[in-house]
Amino acid sequence: MDHEGEHPSRWAAICSIAAKIGCTPQTLNEWVNKAEVDSGARARVPTDVAGRLKALERENCGPEDWCGCPTIRAC
Repeated sequence: MDHEGEHPSRWAAICSIAAKIGCTPQTLNEWVNKAEVDSGARARVPTDVAGRLKALERENCGPEDWCGCPTIRAC
C-alpha cells in the first residue's frame, strides 16, 4: 500500500482510505489482501488459479455429483 508509511499501522491506513472511498475497512482489507495474493506479494492461491481449479472440479464431476453448493458434494 502506497500510504501505509503515513499511518501508525496498516489497519489505520486501511481505515483512512476506506472512509475516503466510501467502503468499509473490512472490504478494503479483503481487496488489498486479494491484490497482494494475485501479484505474488502474499503466499496464497491467486484468484485466477482458484477459478480454474473450481472449473476443473466441476468438469470432472458429473452433474449428479455437483449440486452447486461447495459444502455438499459427492465427489
